[in-house]
Amino acid sequence: MKKGFSLIELMIVIVIMGVIYTLVITKLKSYNETQEALQLETFKPNLGVLAKEFHTKVKLFCFDDCSKCAIFANGKKLKEVSSLFEDTPELYKYNYLNGMEEKKMDVLFDADDVEQDVCFSFGVDEDGVSDQVIVKYKEKVYDYSNYFSDVDIYDTLEEVIDAKEKIIEKVK
Repeated sequence: MKKGFSLIELMIVIVIMGVIYTLVITKLKSYNETQEALQLETFKPNLGVLAKEFHTKVKLFCFDDCSKCAIFANGKKLKEVSSLFEDTPELYKYNYLNGMEEKKMDVLFDADDVEQDVCFSFGVDEDGVSDQVIVKYKEKVYDYSNYFSDVDIYDTLEEVIDAKEKIIEKVK
């Protein structure tokens, strides 16, 4: 009767362990890179990646004066995000009947028995559908209201309105 493992059996086990190790390290690395690379130009696709990984809607909340932000999934904080905003951004929503409307953040965030005022929130679900918002921050306007692109960046709100009206004209 033979005792021990053959060389082939040992090699198969080592290959399987290597594949598992590679998959786990790749997932962790992409998760950490997603967290670190959060900027206005990239947070919609990055939150989309997290939403797919967690199979739920992922939301970014910025509190008080927008100096502190955090990413949440299923009501649990995944990561704190710093320096996304230096000042409070202006938020808008485009309604094709009424035009550009300023959006007020009157959300009160209640977690861990601490209520905080929310100055900005943005969510993406696992299908990539995000909150429809237009953000004016510093000298740029970021349009997150399109389903088919990550973000469109404009210099003025008038450019956003013109782009929206051109889309409406194409549809009519």
